[in-house]
Amino acid sequence: MLTHPAQHMQIELVAKLFRGFSDPSRLALLEALRGGPRTVNELAETAGLSQPNTSNHLSCLRDCGLVKSTQHGRYVRYQLADPRVEALMATADDLLREVATGIYTCSRYTLDSESPRP
Repeated sequence: MLTHPAQHMQIELVAKLFRGFSDPSRLALLEALRGGPRTVNELAETAGLSQPNTSNHLSCLRDCGLVKSTQHGRYVRYQLADPRVEALMATADDLLREVATGIYTCSRYTLDSESPRP
């Protein structure tokens, strides 16, 4: 049981950070940005999302400090806000290679394409 308020707040903030990574659309956008800065249209095409949906998710990611935007003429280019975002994603890739079977077969968490398991 968490009894220290500062510890509880820290855990809540970490959980909130990981919510930015937990949505498949946001994660697809972050993955696309690992390759470097992109425009909304480039990101929408790469992630297979509509332009409005892409813009909405990018706003969320920007507001949370995970991506940043820069105006280039009439285009806005997005990029990862901090190299540690890419490092965290690379660490997740490494971890997933080790635990992929367990994650895939886990009955407590489902993929969006799966229905919940009993």
